[in-house]
Amino acid sequence: MEALIEKFMDFLENDKRLSANTLQSYKRDIEQYISYLREMNLNSIANTNKTTVIAYLLHLQKKGRATSTISRNLASIRAFYQFSARNKLVDSDPTADLESPKVEKRLPQILSTQEVELLLDQPKCVDLKGYRDKAMLELLYATGIRVSELISLDVDDIDMELSYVRCNKGSRERVIPIGSLAMNALQDYLEKARPLLVQNENEKALFVNVNGTRLTRQGFWKIIKQYKNQAKINKDITPHTLRHSFAAHLLENGADLRSIQEMLGHSDISSTQIYAQIAKNRIREVYKKTHPRA
Repeated sequence: MEALIEKFMDFLENDKRLSANTLQSYKRDIEQYISYLREMNLNSIANTNKTTVIAYLLHLQKKGRATSTISRNLASIRAFYQFSARNKLVDSDPTADLESPKVEKRLPQILSTQEVELLLDQPKCVDLKGYRDKAMLELLYATGIRVSELISLDVDDIDMELSYVRCNKGSRERVIPIGSLAMNALQDYLEKARPLLVQNENEKALFVNVNGTRLTRQGFWKIIKQYKNQAKINKDITPHTLRHSFAAHLLENGADLRSIQEMLGHSDISSTQIYAQIAKNRIREVYKKTHPRA
């Protein structure tokens, strides 16, 4: 079945043009499902049916997997069976009439403007790493781009004269303005740090590690965790937290949802509307704290 998984992954990458992180998620889900089938002495997906899939989902539930994880697994398995059915490897898709478990939408964690300032003040421009980290955090909050987009940026994706960043995601490209503070941090990094970090003059990556090669997602995760601890912020901060905070703060200050949708790169406005809920909740909190008769 390994060959089938490889064909499926090739289809997702070249035909569906999914991102690297999404591809890894699909592959992990399918490999775990295939491993389960083998434990059940099922060595071909042609021998599986709707009952098999339901049994696997119950297996995940018994192992304590979150509803969101189970729902994602079903989506991966459904795509796998649809691909197999199109290629005549199964007679029909056993997931066709299976409903995904309902996932309660959790509001994303965001930082207050004071907490953002505290976090962005942590990198000190006293060494190469400080210049780089300051530029990365400032750019994330200034533009709301994804961490995967941040580490994928090349130097040519930044227009220093017109102050914007160009992000490519599949066939969609978007151009996002960069504020003055982030531009200043980028200017300092490009002039005072990157030339000394890069060892190969042909390196295109905007943000590089101490070895002079493109920074990884894991590397950035360690960086933001370090500064979160330094700032003593008592919130769970993930690489996505600044993106969420960017959107919520724009909305709080009068930006419209369509503009935020465009900057975030959401294909569906419903993905952006969650920030409207955050804004409403924050207004309610402020009212309760400040109104004398609340």
